[in-house]
Amino acid sequence: MFAPRTTPWPLVALFTAGYLAPYLLPTTVGRLDSDLPLSATQAGAVGSALLLSSAAAGFALASRVERAGARTLARLGLALALLGYGGAALTTAIPAVIAGAMIGGFGSGTATTVAATLIAGQKDPHRASTAGLLTVSALAGAVYLTVPHLGPGHGLPLAAIALTALAVWPLTGRLPAGTPVTPTRHGKARLPHTRSGLLLAAAMVCWSLAQNSLWGVSGRIGLEQAHLGEATVGVVFALGLGAGLAGVLAAGALGARLGRALPIGGGTVLIAACIALSASATDLGSFAAGEIAWNTLYPVVLSYLIGLAASLDPRGRWAVLVGSASSLGTAAGPLTGSVLSAQAGFPVMGAVLGAGLLVISLPMTAVALHTGGRPLLPGAIRRRGGHPAALVAAATGTPTGAVPEIGAPEQPVVEIPVEAAAAPAQRDYDKAGSEVF
Repeated sequence: MFAPRTTPWPLVALFTAGYLAPYLLPTTVGRLDSDLPLSATQAGAVGSALLLSSAAAGFALASRVERAGARTLARLGLALALLGYGGAALTTAIPAVIAGAMIGGFGSGTATTVAATLIAGQKDPHRASTAGLLTVSALAGAVYLTVPHLGPGHGLPLAAIALTALAVWPLTGRLPAGTPVTPTRHGKARLPHTRSGLLLAAAMVCWSLAQNSLWGVSGRIGLEQAHLGEATVGVVFALGLGAGLAGVLAAGALGARLGRALPIGGGTVLIAACIALSASATDLGSFAAGEIAWNTLYPVVLSYLIGLAASLDPRGRWAVLVGSASSLGTAAGPLTGSVLSAQAGFPVMGAVLGAGLLVISLPMTAVALHTGGRPLLPGAIRRRGGHPAALVAAATGTPTGAVPEIGAPEQPVVEIPVEAAAAPAQRDYDKAGSEVF
């Protein structure tokens, strides 16, 4: 069991193994295009198939982690990632590469599902997700710096993902065999915050599609439009991921001081500008500026979105479902970016994606405002299902910080029978004090 104030490193490692494939997407797609008889659009379609398989794992397993056991599913996911990506790295047969990428993608999605479910049950899910994003950014940056110097071949980035899964396997022994199920009066608990969760999931499809439409063709923008070499592009990506580390550290230090609405809404608007800048880059300066700024902001906003999804349900179901919806958008990203850039050019692609992000920033900000919550004060009892706890706080002088916030995950209310003589009239009551307890 993890200490309440200790970073759950096994979960962070599992999170890293699941998220590494999307982070390495540009070099994976780029090498499939350059080293195999595939066009740019076909290579993007292979990347989309990988990520679509990852999303399918999330939808299939969102409600099964508790029954199957976190440790068992984590090991299954890592095994599939090792076999799938490893097999795809060792062959040049196109059908085998596609099959291996999809098997590995399902393994990555399984690992991510388990990690998201357990992170949502932590006392501070934002801290755990921030640590995961830091780790995966650092590892991906190291791969981008290393792979160009190891020679050509489509298998190098795939092998890096497979070896990461192998390295994380021993840590799964510290995961719980099963996650506790919160008992409810009617057995199976319903999903709380249904409308907010569905709206967030729908917005995340579009948000992730825009991010990965750029990310999937960023390598081609650097090589073809900015006329840079692969090593230079790799250095830019590594610097961008390093800047992302700084951004995530800042987000972790800032925590919830600004709430979630401002980082999510304002950050998405800034990301839209970065995508437009990067897509229109014609030299090293503009390409580096756009990519580094985008990589700085993207994981920051993502960390708040993960925390927002986790806050909707302490059992982690919305975290998994929203993450899987995000994976759907991520899966469509490489193909969307390839088609848009082939039909209209990179600058127009960037303008279209940026405009789309400006539109979807509104519903995401609305969800963050609606579920972000404010301290519950006496006389302002509005939280659905929280009336008993709120009334006790209002009557007994309990500090307001101990009362759940508006929109926070529902807390079970335990009724405790108290034997006491009935008072004859309301006027005989005085204001209760803490000595009642």
